[in-house]
Order: sequence, then structure tokens, then C-alpha cells
Amino acid sequence: MSALIEVENLVKHYQGVRAVDGISFSIERGTCFGLLGPNGAGKTTTVEILEGIKAPTSGTILYKGEPLGPSFRYEAGIMFQSTALQEFITARETLRMFQSFYDRTMPLEALVEACSLESFLDRDTRKLSGGQLQRLLLAIALVNDPEVVFLDEPTTGLDPQARRKLWELVRTIKARGKTVLLTTHYMEEAYELCDEIIIMDSGRIIAQGSPDALLASHFHDVVLQLPQADMTAAAAALPLKTLDCGDTVEILTPAVSDTVQQLLAAGVSLNQLRIRSRTLDDLFLELTGKEIRT
Repeated sequence: MSALIEVENLVKHYQGVRAVDGISFSIERGTCFGLLGPNGAGKTTTVEILEGIKAPTSGTILYKGEPLGPSFRYEAGIMFQSTALQEFITARETLRMFQSFYDRTMPLEALVEACSLESFLDRDTRKLSGGQLQRLLLAIALVNDPEVVFLDEPTTGLDPQARRKLWELVRTIKARGKTVLLTTHYMEEAYELCDEIIIMDSGRIIAQGSPDALLASHFHDVVLQLPQADMTAAAAALPLKTLDCGDTVEILTPAVSDTVQQLLAAGVSLNQLRIRSRTLDDLFLELTGKEIRT
């Protein structure tokens, strides 16, 4: 595969703030590329520059080997985190309105099928549920049959069923050979959808790679979860790496069998023991910290 978008030494200054601090990466054709980071990390600014909404202070962005220009604007689709749609018109009328903005568009029938709009196509946009609205916004992002689709927090506020439905739609888009750039705060979403991710903090890239490769390079242990109430004084004295998670204690160990034997010898009940692999949530917290960003 060849790179569709290439970013080299991208910098964005605001007054007194270096929001993006010299980052470089490339996005391969036909992949889903995830951009993650805590609030204030610089990911929103980065995406807005990539979308052509903001100009960088310095650095270069190439699309198909050329600087961003008119062809990019016609070949990009954007699903913003929040979009105000025209009221008092239906979903069908909304799609037709956006189709009128482009010379090349996907047929209405194809958009309806791709985004599963059949059940509410003739409903007023004011009366759509959260999941229905997100699917309509995704269809709007696809209306010009784009080469690259930007999805900014597409499942924020959705229930688990609606979120997974949107995941299916994203997979369908990628299967059609489209390139997807995804920003999300849901680590499970990034793991399920992304071929490659970057994690940003303080305007810089602090980790980059496929989700599995990043987990394998950072972690060589698993997590044993137990209710705090099941831990004994003897267990608390064991030389184990533990995390206090309120009502739950997490034990980090590369040797599950040995650790289980130690817990049994210390009189710990294992009736509610859970064992899990490391996740992107663990990686995100390890790299960016647990403090709440505002």
C-alpha cells in the first residue's frame, strides 16, 4: 500500500501555546487510522489542519503526493463531532441537498443502503434518535463518494447497540477501499476499527503503531482482578504489583499460575477472580496519566 496522506513536521502555534509540536506520520490507502489523546493533546487541531479547516504554522501535508488543494476538498468527506442540520426537512431531503453541492455523488439508494437509513428516510431530522442522526451524518460525509473520510468522535453519546452498528458501517466503508481517519475517546473502538493508531500528548506523538503491536511492546503481563473485600492481610503483604481500584484490586503479573498459588496460600478466595489481557485503556493511562484533563 502507498501513503494517501503524508504529514511532515507539522506545527501549530496559538498565542502562548504550541498546540501541535512537530509531528510526522503517514496514512496508508484503504486503512483506518486512529488519532487518540487526552483533552488538550492537540489531536483536534491536527485533524482540523488535515481537513483543511485550519492552516498550520509550519510543516507540510501532502495528499496523493501534492499539497492540499481543490481536488482534496472534493475527495474528502467529514463527519464532525457535532453538526446542526436544517430543520423541518426529512433525512431524504437532507441528503439531496448535500448531493447538490457536488458534481460527483453516490446515488441516494447506495447511501441509504450503506448507512441503513431505510427506516427513517422520510422522517423529520428533528425527530431522529442519536444513532439515527449519526448514521445520517455518516451518509452526508459519504455523499460525494470520498477517497478519505474523517470521523470525529462518531459514537459519542450512543448506546452500545448503536455504537456497534456504526462500527459495522465503518468496516463497510473501509471494505470499499476508502481511507478512514478516526478520532475517538473509546479505546475499545480504536482497537476494533483501527489498523494503526497514534497517541498524542502535549502536541507530540508519544506512541504509534498497530494496536496489537503497541500492546505487545509495552506490556508483558496480564491483569488479575479481585474484589477488595476478598484480599487478606497475608495477601496484602505479598510482593505483588497491585493497583487499588476502589472496590477492586488489580494484580499485574507475567506468571499467572505462580501468582494464583500465592493468593491461595494467603487464604484469598478466587471465586470472583477475573483474568484479562492488557488493553488500549491500560496503555493510554500508562502513557498519558490518570489525571482528568480539562
